Amino acid sequence: MFHINAENIYYKILNDKIRASKDDKITLDNCLGQRYIGCALKNKILTINGTAGNGLAFYLDGADIIVNGNAQDACGDTMNDGTIIINGSSGDATGYAMRGGTIYVRDNVGYRAGIHMKAYKDKNPVLIVGGKAGSFLGEYQAGGLIILLGLGCENEIPVGRFCATGMHGGKIYLRTKHLPWDLPVQVSVSLANDEDMNIIKPYVESFCNKFDKDINQIIKDNFYVLSPNTKNPYKQFYVKN
Repeated sequence: MFHINAENIYYKILNDKIRASKDDKITLDNCLGQRYIGCALKNKILTINGTAGNGLAFYLDGADIIVNGNAQDACGDTMNDGTIIINGSSGDATGYAMRGGTIYVRDNVGYRAGIHMKAYKDKNPVLIVGGKAGSFLGEYQAGGLIILLGLGCENEIPVGRFCATGMHGGKIYLRTKHLPWDLPVQVSVSLANDEDMNIIKPYVESFCNKFDKDINQIIKDNFYVLSPNTKNPYKQFYVKN
């Protein structure tokens, strides 16, 4: 395993060190908000101790990234494959335009998480969040899955305003007793059925294994599923028939 002390190292130099390493496993200690860590990385396991800066894992292409701390904005932007595990919270636009792979966030995410997520052929991105999400969750979502568990906020709405605005593909699963009051008419809402639960259960189970949570306490509660309303679709605004 290759260790790098990231303290006071400029982000470009730090990323050059990561790319140049021949080791499959790399650990960054004392990370202090350096940007673009792990950009386009593949075939490595990168552990980050500290706070990852903006643009963590841009274009990630098959690597596994573990953050023992928080991540700032645009984590996983346009990632293609791989896994990001955040043992803390993540900032705005987490999973921006991600088109493959999985992001696990133990705690909360900021505004516009999952914006422009998309799926193509065998690529089906998944963003699973343990706590709350800010406004505009799943904005313009075109594919993939967003799973919001709402842990620790069971008696409140776990997402901010304008959830699923512009959504025209994919699904959002909300574990909650209290649905957002301002969901758009172009989005259908229903209680998750057995088929839905079979889809999300492997991801919830993986989340619980990673963060030492009790799946039985989570999976027993109500989940709502949000999907595009085919009778009143946003799709007509974005796709020429």
